[in-house]
Amino acid sequence: MSFSSTRAKRKLSDVELYDYAVASLGRKMRTVAELKRLLRARASNDDDGTLAVEAVIAKLKEQKYLNDSRYAAAYSQYRQSNEKFGRRRVIADLKAKGVHGDVIERAVSNAYEEINEEKLARQFLNRKRLHKPQNERESARVFRMLVRAGFSTNTIFKVLKSWDIDEEVLSALESEMEPSSID
Repeated sequence: MSFSSTRAKRKLSDVELYDYAVASLGRKMRTVAELKRLLRARASNDDDGTLAVEAVIAKLKEQKYLNDSRYAAAYSQYRQSNEKFGRRRVIADLKAKGVHGDVIERAVSNAYEEINEEKLARQFLNRKRLHKPQNERESARVFRMLVRAGFSTNTIFKVLKSWDIDEEVLSALESEMEPSSID
């Protein structure tokens, strides 16, 4: 048998689906949307499978094993305190994981409530072992890295200006940004 052939996974019964979900949550905290996607792949493709997935999700919520608000709060706090990411990055990541917008707003607001974004950006740069850029190319690299990390352009320009980056370089970087993304 060749490795290129794919073997269809056996569809799970209701009880097996629940056990699979609990085991999955035991390995890693997940959002409702992520867990539904996993369960749908293992459930039958008919109405019974859909009902089984919804029943398992409802039971896990009732047992407090599954809670998007707790997930979003823990995720936001971790990404802010350990990885030093900006708000925008955390919001985008939570949206990609299927968390509802209101839940994201509350969790991210709480996690970033007392945070100085400029200080956080500097901590992010220290974590990445980045220092003052020596030329235009390095400045652009730092700029793009901070944008990807979720920091506002105002914060990024404060950090770059504190490093005495040439005004021409800053204006070139500013013009590179789309008008809708500039704060």
